[in-house]
Amino acid sequence: METTTRFKARLGMFVAAGLLLFIGAIFYIGRQKHLFNPVFRLNTMFKDINGLQIGNNVRFSGINVGTVDNIMIINDTTVQVSLIVDKDVQKFIKKDCRIAIGSEGLIGDKIINITQGSSHALVVDEGQFLLSNPPLQTDAILASLQVTAGNAEVVSDQLAQILYKINSGKGTFGMLINDSTMATSINTTINNLQRSTKGLDENMEAAKHNILLRGYFNKKKKEKDDKNNDSKNNSKGTDTNTNKKEEPGLLKKIFNKDKKDKNDQ
Repeated sequence: METTTRFKARLGMFVAAGLLLFIGAIFYIGRQKHLFNPVFRLNTMFKDINGLQIGNNVRFSGINVGTVDNIMIINDTTVQVSLIVDKDVQKFIKKDCRIAIGSEGLIGDKIINITQGSSHALVVDEGQFLLSNPPLQTDAILASLQVTAGNAEVVSDQLAQILYKINSGKGTFGMLINDSTMATSINTTINNLQRSTKGLDENMEAAKHNILLRGYFNKKKKEKDDKNNDSKNNSKGTDTNTNKKEEPGLLKKIFNKDKKDKNDQ
């Protein structure tokens, strides 16, 4: 008798725990599917839903506000998607909002994102059709990344070959880096050029003091000074008055010359 009572008690506890677990699961699923909250319906059209499924979340401003309720093919280029959204957020969704398909992470489940509309637009109605943005094609993105990775592999392989040749002493750069005699030769050449330049300056200075070449350098110096003086005189401002008289000394010289010519005649 005592054993039977214990068995019944354990069975009752097991059934009660099962019922509680079942009720909790119902409430959890109902909350996720918005079965116990007042909702309204929105619709949109896509050419390609990119793997979207019934039950995927609907987000507005990054918050889960609903789920995908139905997906129906209208024709060969159009798919209608129906959404159920919490009634509480209806006042925030405007008629110029757009619907786009996104994903939770790089390879996560698909979701519906409702973009924010303008402040002056009207609030959506029950069963409103909103415009949609075409989804990003994950396959196209992965194909582009694959091409980029292939190009990077080719470039890295060529770079590795170049570095290998340089480290092996092949080519001009390889000889410069690995051959110490080449570097020494370059340093010697540069030093010789510096000494040659210094010697040329000394020879030019000595030639200036040479008796035979002193006249030539003095002439060049005089021409340079005259050129500088002319530049200074030209830079001074001149009087633009056409009635400006000539200097008295110049007029006097002209007058004396004319008088001498008359006397000679």
